[in-house]
Amino acid sequence: MSRPPVASERGAEVGRRIGVGLMYGLWRPRVLGAWKVPAGGPVILAVNHSHNIDGPMVMGVAPRPTHFLIKKEAFIGPLDPFLTGIGQLKVDRAAADRTAIGQALDVLAAGGVLGIFPEGTRGEGDFASLRAGLAYFAVRSGAPIVPVAVLGSAERPGRLIKALPPLRSRVDVVFGDPFPAGDGSGRRTRKALDEATERIQKQLTSHLENARRLTGRRATLE
Repeated sequence: MSRPPVASERGAEVGRRIGVGLMYGLWRPRVLGAWKVPAGGPVILAVNHSHNIDGPMVMGVAPRPTHFLIKKEAFIGPLDPFLTGIGQLKVDRAAADRTAIGQALDVLAAGGVLGIFPEGTRGEGDFASLRAGLAYFAVRSGAPIVPVAVLGSAERPGRLIKALPPLRSRVDVVFGDPFPAGDGSGRRTRKALDEATERIQKQLTSHLENARRLTGRRATLE
């Protein structure tokens, strides 16, 4: 079986520049702690997810080009070659997608930045339900995790366009301190991954609480 193609770092940088223009043009992002993202080497950005703009928002404001794992349903029509061209990774959430797993690990092996929504899908954006995928990538690669809280992107009353937050509204993106997922033993057993997932959830939840206090947002809809 041939290996999946390596995601384009140059394409991801183009995506970052497009994201910068769109996000700052349509909303008012306030970015805090971006300096905490390591300047080099493999990194995983773990992002809470309550709205469709969360990925593009982080892609645009992150200090490094980011390759997000995105559900395959988003790769429809002209969006398929576009998303692939800007270095994003298509993943089938209904099964163990070996192609996507291989591409994600290749990004990290090349010293790139992998973006993950650890909740697996849009929800309350509170990191309440984490899947094991984040722990697997972090333990397997040894890459540190940087928690990212996106606050203010959820739908609110009074928006002009139903599918989007109110135009020109403020969206806060708060980057946290990087941390290792493993316990230092290098174990990759199911028990080790379960323990890593528990540690990760505590770290992400703590970061979200700190981000809410820092920004003055008490809930995901504020």
